[in-house]
Amino acid sequence: MLVDIHAHILPPGWEDFAARFGCDRWPWLDRLDACSANVMMGQRFFRKVTDQCWDLERRVADMDARGVAHQVVSPPPFMFAYWAPPEQGKAFARMQNEHIASFCARAPRRLSGMAVVPLQDPSLAIEELHHARNALGLRAVEIGTCPGGRDLDDPALFDFFTACVELDMAVFVHPGSPVLGDARLDRYYFRNLVGNPYESALAAANVVFGGVLQRLPKLRICFSHGCGGLCAILGRLRHGWRVRPEAKAVLACDPIEDFRRIFADTLAHDAVVVRALVEQLGPQGLMVGTDYPFGMGDADPGGSLAAMGLEPEDAASVAWRNALRFLNQPDPASLSIAAGG
Repeated sequence: MLVDIHAHILPPGWEDFAARFGCDRWPWLDRLDACSANVMMGQRFFRKVTDQCWDLERRVADMDARGVAHQVVSPPPFMFAYWAPPEQGKAFARMQNEHIASFCARAPRRLSGMAVVPLQDPSLAIEELHHARNALGLRAVEIGTCPGGRDLDDPALFDFFTACVELDMAVFVHPGSPVLGDARLDRYYFRNLVGNPYESALAAANVVFGGVLQRLPKLRICFSHGCGGLCAILGRLRHGWRVRPEAKAVLACDPIEDFRRIFADTLAHDAVVVRALVEQLGPQGLMVGTDYPFGMGDADPGGSLAAMGLEPEDAASVAWRNALRFLNQPDPASLSIAAGG
């Protein structure tokens, strides 16, 4: 049995925020038929999506076919809207959070939801975080790697992370905009293929070297796409911490200690890379992630897990046990998973 920590969801449609707020950058769905739609950014075509984003029966059927017992669903990053004025961003986040909560309530043993918050204004983000946890029952929040143009060690975000700890909310970090490299990645789909992985690695490095986990040891934070390119640069990061004063300006301990406290998903498309994550960071924080239902996802997560060649106990941890710890769900039955399954 598998718990998929990285799967995306969209409402089948939503209010015209451009008409409400007078800005032509808001995402909206141009429905083509019952099973497909174009995502538009104002009048600009962004991408085509299918009803896998919003149809519960199709999602559950796909989960069954792929051996996924439970999905933790979150908005795709183009729905963050960190560019929007804060109050407008809060309204857009509220619309999504209420949809996610109601969608998951229709199949609570198969689905859990992550909130999205307007982190361009951390105080409003904290308000929405409270609503998502206390009124809607969501147990995690998805944020971008550089929300509102701030790296994750920015002091302005510390109160938000503190609130996540106080509310027992796990944090899932997904690349959004901006992406490391920016205009240099415009060709060959490199913004996703190259930019996303290294954006995730940079975000994780900022959290560790910025001392966020030293100050908030109970923060449960996961980085998508196998923590990006972290494994490739981990040795360099540790060496730099030993020899460069800039690297230890905040962090007082070997960075490996805090890197081994973060979570990451398995979505690296390479069993060698995922085994390296297990070897370097340990199996205790690795969780299955598929990026359902998008093309850059993993359509065979069970096969990918088997290809890692993990010991049975480690494989079970990656398959579902670590996800329970990430969500602080001590009862496997609550997520429709048989203990020991």
